[in-house]
Amino acid sequence: MRKVYLFGRASGKAILLCFLLLAAACQLAIAQGARYAITGTVTDARTKSPLPGVVVKFQNHNIATATDANGQYNLSASLPPGNYQLTFSFIGFKPQSLPVTLGDQQSVQVNAQIQEDIVGLDEVIVTGTSVATSKKQLGNAISTVSAASLENSVATSVDQALAGKVAGAQISQNSGNPAGGISVRLRGTSTVVGSGDPLYIVDGVIINNGSPELIDLGGYAQNRLVDINPNDIERIEIIKGAAAAAIYGSRASNGVVQIFTKRGVEGAPKVAVSTQFRVSEVRKTLDYNQYPFRFVNNIASDLTQEPVTRYDYQDKIFRTAIGTENNVSVSGGSANTQYYMSGNFLSNQGIIDNTTFKRGGARLRIDQTLKNWISVSLGANYVLSTSEEIPNGGLSEAYGALTGFIFSNNFINPEPVNGVYPSTAPTAILRRTNPLEAINRFDFGQRTSRFIGDFQVNLTPLNGLNISYVLGFDNSTQIATGFIPVRNTTPSYDAGYSRRADRTSYLLNNDLNASYRTFLTDWLESTTGIGGTIQTEKYYSTGITGTQLGPIAQVSSSGATVVSSDGRADINIMGFFAQQTFGIGDRFFLTGAGRYDVSSVFGEDNRWQFYPKLSASYLISNESFWQGFRDVIPIFKLRASYGQAGNLTAIGAYDRYTNYNPVSLPGLPGVIPSTLLGNPGIKPERQVETEFGADMSFLDGRLGLEFSVYKKDVEDLLLFIGLTPSSGFLNQYANIGTMTNKGFELMLTGAPVQTEKVSWTSTLIYSRNKNEVNNIPGGVLPFPGGFGQVAAVDGYPLGAFYSTYFARNSDGSLLLTPAGLPQPERAGRNPENGQPSGATVPKVIGDPNPDWTGSWVNDVSVGNRLSFRTQFDAVYGFDVFNFTRRVGERDLYGGLAGYEPELRGEVPKGTSAALFGIFENYIEDGSFIKLREVSVAYDFKPAFLGGNNVRLSLAGRNLFSIDDYSGYDPEVNAAGQTNAVRGFDFVEVPIPRTYALGLNFTF
Repeated sequence: MRKVYLFGRASGKAILLCFLLLAAACQLAIAQGARYAITGTVTDARTKSPLPGVVVKFQNHNIATATDANGQYNLSASLPPGNYQLTFSFIGFKPQSLPVTLGDQQSVQVNAQIQEDIVGLDEVIVTGTSVATSKKQLGNAISTVSAASLENSVATSVDQALAGKVAGAQISQNSGNPAGGISVRLRGTSTVVGSGDPLYIVDGVIINNGSPELIDLGGYAQNRLVDINPNDIERIEIIKGAAAAAIYGSRASNGVVQIFTKRGVEGAPKVAVSTQFRVSEVRKTLDYNQYPFRFVNNIASDLTQEPVTRYDYQDKIFRTAIGTENNVSVSGGSANTQYYMSGNFLSNQGIIDNTTFKRGGARLRIDQTLKNWISVSLGANYVLSTSEEIPNGGLSEAYGALTGFIFSNNFINPEPVNGVYPSTAPTAILRRTNPLEAINRFDFGQRTSRFIGDFQVNLTPLNGLNISYVLGFDNSTQIATGFIPVRNTTPSYDAGYSRRADRTSYLLNNDLNASYRTFLTDWLESTTGIGGTIQTEKYYSTGITGTQLGPIAQVSSSGATVVSSDGRADINIMGFFAQQTFGIGDRFFLTGAGRYDVSSVFGEDNRWQFYPKLSASYLISNESFWQGFRDVIPIFKLRASYGQAGNLTAIGAYDRYTNYNPVSLPGLPGVIPSTLLGNPGIKPERQVETEFGADMSFLDGRLGLEFSVYKKDVEDLLLFIGLTPSSGFLNQYANIGTMTNKGFELMLTGAPVQTEKVSWTSTLIYSRNKNEVNNIPGGVLPFPGGFGQVAAVDGYPLGAFYSTYFARNSDGSLLLTPAGLPQPERAGRNPENGQPSGATVPKVIGDPNPDWTGSWVNDVSVGNRLSFRTQFDAVYGFDVFNFTRRVGERDLYGGLAGYEPELRGEVPKGTSAALFGIFENYIEDGSFIKLREVSVAYDFKPAFLGGNNVRLSLAGRNLFSIDDYSGYDPEVNAAGQTNAVRGFDFVEVPIPRTYALGLNFTF
């Protein structure tokens, strides 16, 4: 293995410079003043009730506290006498700033009433900016999701809970397995061979969200965001493209998702306990063949049948699953020290029998104010998860439970006879696993141990100057094992199979940022930001597979044939950015930024990359001529932005090289080149995005509208191209293709009812994206993972279904064979009878990319006790390749009801065999509307808990789907989180319907 050392003395000097800057800043600390006590009460301007948890802070100082359960606060400050601004901020409410004068009186009282921020334009944002900035000043779109929006979502992971809550995001659950497997695509897909996931940052730590498939489970794989407990999250900020993400450089081509976890606030210890009981069930099963006869052979002219008994295997595969989730947290602190501790345990059964996912974790956050101008923060999170898996699908292997079901003759009783499971597939044609044997005898599982930690220093040595340093660390080890005992019904491993594989990932980021905000004149505000980062990623993976096991052996090393693998990767990144914003008259805001990145992944000629960004916003509603419109449209902003970002995920650490594999020669060790030809000239994919939009509020802030139009051009698209055999290689990575995403986003938020006793808020989200790839070598590039039926085709969206289609007459009707059977189109037509002749010809027969996605969310609260929430998600205008139906309706297997017409004589015998080779027949409309979330909660304060709050909730997820899809679920994808292969359904586990009963205590 060849290592690339990008940093040596340079990195040491950079780190030394970071600490010198911190030390220099310490010398600029302001002097201490007298000690004051500022007290008051914060209430809701609508309900007049006290608000707990409101952050009260001196602007530009590290002096803050939070209100208690009665909305009261007590803030101690050692400051020189003078005039200051006291800010009151609370998620979901408009921030308020009130003047306070510190003089001779040591005690000062300041009360505040803050208003609900229904449209969210007054939110303060930090993602994509060098300093905290009001959302209404930004030149680009950004989405925020609060902790309240995640409550009662019955979601296992953060990304699952985000579905339907972000404009411009398509969030899909690829599998109904208890650990999920989620894809997040912001404004379409921006890469082909790389990961399409955005960059995830948790409390300043760049985290790993990989989906390693260490054992073959049929295409399904966990993605590591499942390790983050949604209950620990305070808020999430999402930026969706290069126009906003340029300062994140070569990792931000797919957008940025920044997660902020809960922190402690000043006050007495606060304990929160929650418990939830869940029940999950399969929402829909496939109609199975119930016809009581079968053909005795496959000869078209012989219609002889014999009686059989049919079985619904699904009754034996699926179960009603149960689960529990328990969380406890303790938070509080003094004026200088705040803490937040939490623990959680989730146990979630899968709807496939003998599957489960368990996750236990603990989180700690300590914030310490050392002086008024310096504070430090320490965070730690440990997670241990385990899963019991059952293989399903069958893109590579064919030993799964649902795989066995769809290939079975369902007139065979699958139950064991004398302890031996019968083969349920037509063994004269092929072998497939008895699904009950896979469930009851196979032993597959995964275990992940993960630690995420950070250390942060924040300095405010001068008024307006902020300096921050973040050291982030993410380390995880994922171990997977698979065991198939000897004497089984699998097609390949009758003599036994055992595999153990592990993958350790190590991510480290050092970030030093500084910002300075000042007024150059009374009408010109300047905000300057600079920063640097040093990042390291290391991956270690091993695998050992043993076959032909002994009678009682289970470990892979005991196989007669043992194959092992060992891989390592080392990636280093260094980057610098500068950003300048000018605010002119509190109306115009102009921002320019640039970032230089250097990465060890690419060669010396393409290692350094520059990513610029420009944005502007015009707050028209702050103009004097707008005074007459403010009662109707209090906020009206126009914005525009341009930016570039890169993608480091498309290739591995050493894919630019021609690698060599060891080989044993007679008496001597040797090496031979791999099938991959290196390309030292490849460079990062580059995304160029332009965005225009407007944000506005109406009716005194009770109605808000945000819309954006964008165009994203991906240049230097990396493709895995084929080579001619004469080159001595088969494939190579090359910057060849281009990709474009054009789209429109709309979010409408309103409060139809807003009284002191009743509140109803409603949000509509609509997103439309059109993807197109071009400059594909040869015009077509097929992808693995879709049985050769999925490709990149010039002028079409990525992942188009490209395969055979029906031969038709000029009027569009099917052109049948002389035997009356359908047939595929071919290269030519016989001039004598008009029948197709020659080789079959493919074309684009379907598109898995939706025309648009949308959601409708409603929150209703009655008084201070009763609340309701519903969320409907819609995905419209996309196709699904129903490979499940293709197999299940074939005469050789015939387990689905679609084969019954042939048995009943309604269509000619042999129709299913003829259709089997015409893939257009299995393209279906996948459009759906789902009741994604529904919940009702009741709050009360029993006397035995001292008047502390208790919440009782009932919630549901994926309760029903309105669609015309004949398969289990149009949302799942057998190829997991891959970019290129989407909408491919081959007996993947359907997404379950889930009910949950929860109880929350706070004291």
